[in-house]
Amino acid sequence: MQFTNTQKRSAAWCSIAVVATLAIWLLAPVLTPFVIAAVLAYALTPLVNWLVESCKGYLPRVLAVLFVELLLIIAVLGLLLLVVPIVAKELPLMREQLPQVVDRLKTSVLPWLAQFGIELSLDTASIKAFALKYLNANYEEALSQLMSSLKLGSSVALAIIGNAVLVPVALFYLLMDWDAFIARLVRVVPPSMRHAFDEMTDEADMVLGQYLRGQLLVMLIMAIFYAVGLSLFGLDLALPIGVFTGLAMFIPYVGFGIGLLLAILAGLLQFASLKALVMVAVVYGIGQLVESLYLTPRLVGERIGLHPLAVIFALLAFGQVFGFVGVLIALPASAVLLVAMRRIMLRYMSSKLYKE
Repeated sequence: MQFTNTQKRSAAWCSIAVVATLAIWLLAPVLTPFVIAAVLAYALTPLVNWLVESCKGYLPRVLAVLFVELLLIIAVLGLLLLVVPIVAKELPLMREQLPQVVDRLKTSVLPWLAQFGIELSLDTASIKAFALKYLNANYEEALSQLMSSLKLGSSVALAIIGNAVLVPVALFYLLMDWDAFIARLVRVVPPSMRHAFDEMTDEADMVLGQYLRGQLLVMLIMAIFYAVGLSLFGLDLALPIGVFTGLAMFIPYVGFGIGLLLAILAGLLQFASLKALVMVAVVYGIGQLVESLYLTPRLVGERIGLHPLAVIFALLAFGQVFGFVGVLIALPASAVLLVAMRRIMLRYMSSKLYKE
């Protein structure tokens, strides 16, 4: 059987795609810091270029890169430091109010659950003794025990430390040489395909820009929603918990989960009643529904041309195949794949295979 040149080229490109996908899948844990750095470099390169051009050559690119990376680090640390006032305020309250909270759970929550046929039994004495043993312990002793239990030779500790170091380093080099790096990638594309490749990358760049703007808008709206919603219930730490939950949503599910736990803890310690659970159920329940069923599909999914079901499927599919890295790149990668699929469909619709 004789293959045409078109069939041979198609087979070659399909083979390259399969090998590249397999390599990414196998190296997913190693690629994590580089993928994060590449996504950040793509988003921050326009800002670096704008700083260099605005200063008309008086600001070296290396200083612009360091300034932008410093701003990013400050923003990330600021997000993490939102948790500090929560922890600083809640730990003393936990020691003081934990016995009362446990007693309230036994006398109010358990009978309420029993009305719905949910029978639970709590050994309140053991729970209070176990919790107070650790809450009343010396913090320095607890920290030393934690550090001794965390073996520095373990893969988990090395991965955390390695990623914390590699992401800023990789981001620095990518921001310095982003245009040159992209030019090298373009040179790999055969000249006969260069025009089509440029058109596809330009469209993908536009779609990804819309995705980033949509995601930032979702984060801002949800930060305001959670802060206002928690404050309406009278939660003292409504502002830091609400803002943290909204801004941490750039990591799907993880940011929401951490914010939910912080709100439950703060509510139970402040109100020590069913009001805390009602507050969390109302605010976070409505917030999750609005964000997942309306804001993300509309502000993010529609801007990149993805159906709401496609957005949900992309998050689940990429997360299943590539793990945490897949969750981070699911929507941007889907946007690029969507652009490619559109062009493939156009070529297929105009081909002899379709018309005959």
